Amino acid sequence: MDGNLKSMIDSGRTALGIELGSTRIKAVLIGEDHTPLASGSHTWENKLENGIWTYSLEDVWTGLQSCYRDLAENVMRQYGVQLTRIGALGISAMMHGYLVFDQNDQLLVPFRTWRNTITGQAVEILRKEFNFNIPQRWSIAHLYQAILNGEEHVKDIAFITTLAGYVHWQLTGEKVLGVGDASGMFPIDSTINDYNQRMIRQFEQLIADQNFNWRLEDILPKVLTAGEHAGSLSARGAKLLDPTGTLQPGIPLCPPEGDAGTGMVATNSVAPRTGNVSAGTSIFAMVVLEKELSKVYPEIDLVTTPSGEPVAMVHCNNCSSDLDDWVKMFAELLESMGHKPSKNDLYSVLYNKALSADPDGGNLLAYNYVSGEHITGFEEGRPLFVRKHNSNFTLGNFMRTLLFSAMGTLRIGMDILTRNEHVRIDKLLGHGGIFKTEGVAQQLMAGALNVPVAVMASAGEGGAWGIALLAAYMKNKAKDETLGAYLDQKVFAQENISVIEPKAEDVEGFNRFLQRYRDGLKIEKAAVEYF
Repeated sequence: MDGNLKSMIDSGRTALGIELGSTRIKAVLIGEDHTPLASGSHTWENKLENGIWTYSLEDVWTGLQSCYRDLAENVMRQYGVQLTRIGALGISAMMHGYLVFDQNDQLLVPFRTWRNTITGQAVEILRKEFNFNIPQRWSIAHLYQAILNGEEHVKDIAFITTLAGYVHWQLTGEKVLGVGDASGMFPIDSTINDYNQRMIRQFEQLIADQNFNWRLEDILPKVLTAGEHAGSLSARGAKLLDPTGTLQPGIPLCPPEGDAGTGMVATNSVAPRTGNVSAGTSIFAMVVLEKELSKVYPEIDLVTTPSGEPVAMVHCNNCSSDLDDWVKMFAELLESMGHKPSKNDLYSVLYNKALSADPDGGNLLAYNYVSGEHITGFEEGRPLFVRKHNSNFTLGNFMRTLLFSAMGTLRIGMDILTRNEHVRIDKLLGHGGIFKTEGVAQQLMAGALNVPVAVMASAGEGGAWGIALLAAYMKNKAKDETLGAYLDQKVFAQENISVIEPKAEDVEGFNRFLQRYRDGLKIEKAAVEYF
């Protein structure tokens, strides 16, 4: 047993991050060097009730208590220490959605999560009114849709918040929100790190005829930025988190944040001209901007970092699902022949074939649309693979084309930023399942987006680690030390990072593929219509 670690935990020289994700609640306890000491988790699922995707508040608290208990038990098992004191605490959760309470702090309607797409009428009006892209999952869209629906509860609203904001409020009594999470409730003005005042006034004018006894600004959480003190764990909050009474109150909390912000922190992508690409079942890029975009793009969501810098988000529904299905079929073939390669070995062999293929994929074409894609205008999708009689149909070209197809819609969205808006990107940090085979998707992504792509040996423990880092930053930062500087110098300085620069032949090859991809969208449209 390392006595220093035991002493560190016992004396509270730690930070704890808890993130409520869509399928798992996770807690990560970190030490003074920011590395994880122990973790805990709890699995949960949303429920479809009366046509609304929701989680009950009871499930929130039983889940949090289960997650914290798992963490505390792991700390005792690993270090022989009861978890009584913690140096700093942070709460994070999935962004957006609709949690509204009356003046007696009673929930007015069941929690409406980000997954609900029931605000179409509201977003059309708000986009035109604000001249700003308002996605359906944003809190303001849910609020305005409830008003348009004439829902009875709206007149009684005294507070509206996100899931992270709700948990933080219950633990501390503070009705606050980190700016990154707040940017998924209502548009943020990054020059003041607060809600956009022009749009606040426009919204008030929109609903003036309703004669509510509340104003929007009064029911929204107060906006805080990374590093600010956001209250302390109350005695009631300590018992909510740890009903055994072992955890002591008084722990300082950082501003509660959304999962997009904690993902940026966990990948050290918070400085202007940096960003990250998450590539798994879906694929999305978060790019930190040097300035606001010049116009509204329905394909681009605008949020902020936990420090308030504007961030452009390009989100695509499809990435690796079609590719994974092909790999499963190859596995079935090999097993039928008496071979059982490991999953990692099979992916490694197939992915690496793509590196020795023709730069454009041999004049092949694929669409990975298991579901629709809003960037290319599809409400439904059909996975397709297309070739000509004289295409160079080899295994390498086949795999390269499948990987290219996983990046096609992302590139179309990114072109809006780089070509239309001249956004400069120094590097993107890649993470997610598609990057597990070393070097392959990283090299192809660098060529597809014509930007250096970095991959870390480890992104720690994901978003729970990211919010723990934000808690540590609040507690330990030097005067005027920015979040970016803190992460660069004190968290990631020794991180093993691999960076691949775009190769000219990969850039040119992907551009030829993309032209085929754009031209062939009519084929995909016909497949949706006729199959």
